[in-house]
Amino acid sequence: MAKGSSGFVFGLTAAALATVSFLAYQASATVPAGFSKPQATASATAYASQVPRVDPNPAALPAGTGTGERVVYSVDAGRVWLVGARERVLRTFTVTPGSIAPFPGTYPVTSRSNSITGTDGTPIEHVVRFTAVDGVAIGFSAAVGVPRPGADMDVRTGGIRESRTDGDAMWQFATIGVPVVVIR
Repeated sequence: MAKGSSGFVFGLTAAALATVSFLAYQASATVPAGFSKPQATASATAYASQVPRVDPNPAALPAGTGTGERVVYSVDAGRVWLVGARERVLRTFTVTPGSIAPFPGTYPVTSRSNSITGTDGTPIEHVVRFTAVDGVAIGFSAAVGVPRPGADMDVRTGGIRESRTDGDAMWQFATIGVPVVVIR
C-alpha cells in the first residue's frame, strides 16, 4: 500500500507544480510593457531606503558645504558634522535616518524640543527640527527609551536618530537659525 500511496502523492505533486508553472508563465506573459521595471519619481527620492555608503575617510568634511558655523548632514553617508569657526569640525558622528529623507539644500533650525514622543512612539530628547517633507517634520533626535506598546511602527518618520551623547552635542550647537546643510 505504501508504494501506491507514494506514487499517488508524487502524481499530485507533479500535477500541482505543472499547474503553478503554467499559471506563472501566463501571468508573466500578460504583464504590460515596462511594468516590471521600477520607475523613479520625484517623490520617491524622499522615501527611498537610505543605505549608508562606505567612505575611506568618513570624518573628513565634504567639500562644497558652505562656510561658517553649520551642521552638515550627508543622507547617503548617514553622517553629521558640526562645523565651527574657521571651518573647524568640532564633532562628527553617524546617525540613523528615519524613513523620510530631507532634500539636499540649506535649512535653518526652525524649532527645538527638549523631550517628546516621536511619531514612531519612541521617547526622544533634544529634538532639533529644520524642515518638513510632505508634512512630516525632519530633525535630529536621540532616543531615550523604546517605542510604547502598540505604537505604529509603519508610520513615516523624519527623525534622524543620534546617540544621546551626540544628541547633547547637537542640542548645544544647533540653536534656532543655525544652518543645516543637507547633502546626498
